[in-house]
Amino acid sequence: MKNLINGELWPDTRSRCTPQLPMSSPVLAVQWRGNQLDLIDQRKLPIYFETVHCTTAVEVATAIRDMVVRGAPAIGCSAAFGIALEARLHAKATLEVFHAALGLAFTQLAASRPTAVNLFWALDRMRKTLAELPVQQDPAHAADQLALAALAIFNDDLAGNHAMGNFGAELIPDGARILTHCNAGALATAGHGTALGVIRSARDQGKRISVIANETRPLLQGARLTAWELAEEKIPVSLATDSMAGYLMRAGKIDLVIVGADRIASNGDTANKIGTYTMAVLAQHHGIPFYVAAPLSTIDMAISDGSAIPIEQRSPEEVTGYGNTRWAPTGIDIINPAFDVTPARYLSALITEYGVLHKPDSNGLHRLFQQQR
Repeated sequence: MKNLINGELWPDTRSRCTPQLPMSSPVLAVQWRGNQLDLIDQRKLPIYFETVHCTTAVEVATAIRDMVVRGAPAIGCSAAFGIALEARLHAKATLEVFHAALGLAFTQLAASRPTAVNLFWALDRMRKTLAELPVQQDPAHAADQLALAALAIFNDDLAGNHAMGNFGAELIPDGARILTHCNAGALATAGHGTALGVIRSARDQGKRISVIANETRPLLQGARLTAWELAEEKIPVSLATDSMAGYLMRAGKIDLVIVGADRIASNGDTANKIGTYTMAVLAQHHGIPFYVAAPLSTIDMAISDGSAIPIEQRSPEEVTGYGNTRWAPTGIDIINPAFDVTPARYLSALITEYGVLHKPDSNGLHRLFQQQR
């Protein structure tokens, strides 16, 4: 199994090796250390840069649920490494104990967050790796194979992000003023990013671009994470509240919108961070292209349309205040869906690692998967 970054075999998955990212992706949100998974605590950025260390599947599941790590591709990578960690932890156990521990790990990780399909896709790949091993496979050897499988998921995502970036950059004109919502950058992936990966790739091609980052209420991923990533790379960025998008579009200050995705139905309906649907409707009204950048692992061909996508309902405390500050009165009802669904008709194009699909629909998505094979 090859390391897709440099074509070399990993010498020993038990060593404290860390894949090296290309220079265009200086942020590494997910770091595999062999017997430990290090995650940038994205709840603390940009004020504090701290790392959470996970050594068990339940610790990874907790980190996903509590949004230490977030972003569909990064969640999938983390879940795969969670299985690898649990396998390492029980590498000297009996076969019965080993498989029982992994069964529980799969269950715990699958229950961590409901909307991002990359989580379940990655766990399915890890289950397939385990199922393809001989029935009486030594747990230590099985643990090595699971670690390699998790690394392959990580490297596939990184390579796919760069391919996606190159395809998507062709849609970005020189001088473009780009609006993005939430964070779909290196922090949300194995590196480089999906929506921000396209922006990075356009910058790397020498295009002069600037970005308006919606703050993304209620957890401010745009203000805290996207603005931080872009500022770190000296890509011109301005911060706006979500409610300013219509004003900016009408004033002619936005040339295109690009976002990521957490799950895409087989007809192209797209679930992304709450507020994305609003941006898509506004963009169509103002004649502005609206692009979604996401890997094929985000597409759920098992569901026919967006109505079947589960929408995570999160804690009321995320809306009533931030950090230790509360601004809402007590005793009121709170509405806090984490995602909304944008119908496919609002998408100008879907950017994937296999190319750009204009006006995505069921036929187009099926063709993309056939191309993958």
